[in-house]
Amino acid sequence: MTTQNKLLISACLLGHPVRYDGKSKPLAELDWLLELQQQNRLYVICPESEGGLPTPRDKAEQKGERVITISGEDVTTEFKQGASLALQMCQSHNIGYALLKANSPSCGNQQIYNGEFSGLLVEGAGVTAGLLMENDISVFSELQLEQLKAFFADVVCN
Repeated sequence: MTTQNKLLISACLLGHPVRYDGKSKPLAELDWLLELQQQNRLYVICPESEGGLPTPRDKAEQKGERVITISGEDVTTEFKQGASLALQMCQSHNIGYALLKANSPSCGNQQIYNGEFSGLLVEGAGVTAGLLMENDISVFSELQLEQLKAFFADVVCN
C-alpha cells in the first residue's frame, strides 16, 4: 500500500444527513469503502458543515468567485474555511484521493450549477474540489466510481 492510497470522502455519500436539505446521497455499493475504513484509509468530511454552515441550510451556488445562497447570503467564507480544513486533513494524513459529491458548489469536480438557481450545470469545480486539485489531490465524483476503484484495486471486490 502506498502512503497516499487513502481516500477523503464526502460525508453525504456515506449516508450522513449533512446536505443543505438535511438529507444524504449514499452510494449503492459501500463494501470497498467499508474495507478502506477498516484499514484506516478512509477519511470523512462535509466541507460545508466543517466550514460552519448549519444543516439544513439554504441552497447555495457559485456566482463568480463568491458562493451565494438562494436567499442572497454570501457564504463564501464558510465554503473557503471548509475547503481549507479538507486540504489540511489531506495533507496531515497524506491522502492522495478524494471522492466528493458531483455538482456541489463545494465538492463538484467537473460541473457546478451556474449560480442562477436555474438547475443548469456549467463546467467548473466547487470550492473544496478546486482547492484539492490545485494541491495535487486526485478528485473523483460518485459518477466516476469505476475510475477511482482502479486506484484501490487491492480492496475492491466485484
